[in-house]
Amino acid sequence: MNENLLIAERPSWRDYLELCKPRVVALMLLTCVIGMLLSTETWVALDILVLGNLGVAFCAGAAAVVNHVVDRGIDTKMARTYNRPVAQGRVQPRSAIIFSVALATLGFSLLAFFVNVLTAWLTMAASVGYAMIYTLFLKRATPQNIVIGGIAGAAPPLLGWTAVTGEIHGHALLLVLIIFAWTPPHFWALAIHRRAEYENANVPMLPVTHGEQYAKFHVLLYTAILIAVSLLPYATHMLGWLYLLGASFLGLGYIYFVVVLWLGEKPRAGMDAFWYSIVYLMALFAVMLADHYLIGGNTSL
Repeated sequence: MNENLLIAERPSWRDYLELCKPRVVALMLLTCVIGMLLSTETWVALDILVLGNLGVAFCAGAAAVVNHVVDRGIDTKMARTYNRPVAQGRVQPRSAIIFSVALATLGFSLLAFFVNVLTAWLTMAASVGYAMIYTLFLKRATPQNIVIGGIAGAAPPLLGWTAVTGEIHGHALLLVLIIFAWTPPHFWALAIHRRAEYENANVPMLPVTHGEQYAKFHVLLYTAILIAVSLLPYATHMLGWLYLLGASFLGLGYIYFVVVLWLGEKPRAGMDAFWYSIVYLMALFAVMLADHYLIGGNTSL
């Protein structure tokens, strides 16, 4: 009986996969792949495409594991995170840290030896920024945590670009800027919906420290900034009219959802805006790719 209980309590591979936040990493890899493809007029070499994304995925997963360990106390106080493996004791913190170190070492090695050293160090810097600077310090220190810490999560398209070219380009930094501007309204919409949970967990998210209406206004403000920033690839001749149309259409959709949130007429408006923000980012980068290969640069309407 006791032996069966011990077996049942052993962590499964699904627990370790969950530690890596696979859905978050998948969205990061989408922007990383598109960063790779936008960096060249031809196709990306298969080894760079595969090994580059594996390296970034392993490093991002390692940072996510640290987040699970550090936030295990917070996670037990929130319905969204209550059943996470470390929070529930299915994976011990020591085992999780060993797993994180192994992932980070493997990811860095793949990038350094098979891609290029610049991408390896940039990826490691982004991972450390998320795991250490954001998770350990910023998240508990300031309601601007997600604004300041968002630069780490905005790095994947730059990593994809440097994996192919071996250099940092201004167009790659534009992609970073778009995700950087996208991050605050994305997370604050979720925080508004989950305000009571963040308050219970004593996390100083903006709707907890300054109230929901203040946070809703800032979601609207940052969304306007995001839409303006999203037009820069057209303005700088990086992309053409197809991207301009797509970005404008997607931006209008985003404005609709955040205005509904700001007006406060729908109880689930925060979650609606949160989910649309994910669709928005995926679609925006997909339109970039379509424009890059079908139009090939900025042309006049």
